[in-house]
Amino acid sequence: MNRITQCLQTLKESNRKALVTYIVNGDPVPQATLKTMHALVEKGADIIELGVPFSDPMAEGPSIQRGHERALEHKTSLRNTLEVVRAFRETDSKTPVVLMGYTNPVERMGAETFATLAKDAGVDGLLTVDLPPEEAPNLIERLKSAELENIFLLAPTTSDERAEKVISMASGFLYYVSLKGVTGAGHLNVDEVNARISRLREQTSLPICVGFGIKDGESAKSVGQKADGVVVGSVLVSKMGDLADQPADVIAEQTAELISPIRAALDEL
Repeated sequence: MNRITQCLQTLKESNRKALVTYIVNGDPVPQATLKTMHALVEKGADIIELGVPFSDPMAEGPSIQRGHERALEHKTSLRNTLEVVRAFRETDSKTPVVLMGYTNPVERMGAETFATLAKDAGVDGLLTVDLPPEEAPNLIERLKSAELENIFLLAPTTSDERAEKVISMASGFLYYVSLKGVTGAGHLNVDEVNARISRLREQTSLPICVGFGIKDGESAKSVGQKADGVVVGSVLVSKMGDLADQPADVIAEQTAELISPIRAALDEL
């Protein structure tokens, strides 16, 4: 069984919510990524989303865009990202790792090559922000053959009809975007989010994790009432940028500390 499915099933059986944390590989310095991944797990992260740096991260707000830029200054690549996951697996064989990024790097590598290398490195799933379902079948087939989950985004503007099509192709979990816009933008309307989650429950049995706007214990707890988990990203990437001139150990420790109150809030549910 894929680590993502196993993790989310175990959490559900324990009546706990998933805490998914996002950072960008190579940001702000390559030495910080692996240390931060381990530190996040120690502070309560259940799933790690590792961003693959890209030159045009169009779905990202300013904080994560700057994270991609900082990572690209170090020439961080998809292949390098796979090697970081491989290093993570040397001491953590349990925590699921999802690569989150854009289609171009995967296409350049080739879907079959990517799936083979990703499985070998210890990746559990892929979320390609800009890949529409109409263009996804080939990649999905390759991922499935490598026992990797294909995770899709759903937005507030996604119609029920289109959501049904996306759901039919998704696996692992659904990532529901809580805001209209880019990461880190706008005001989180919890009532709207919870209402949409309730509708999605009628369409799928897949776990639903909510991101884009979760930045503290209060917002996490509010969304966690209905969702199976929350995704925290912009606040972590922003913190890592603020600590760019610090040693990697300090970056990891202080960034991971941000999720402690979020984990505590989710565990109160």
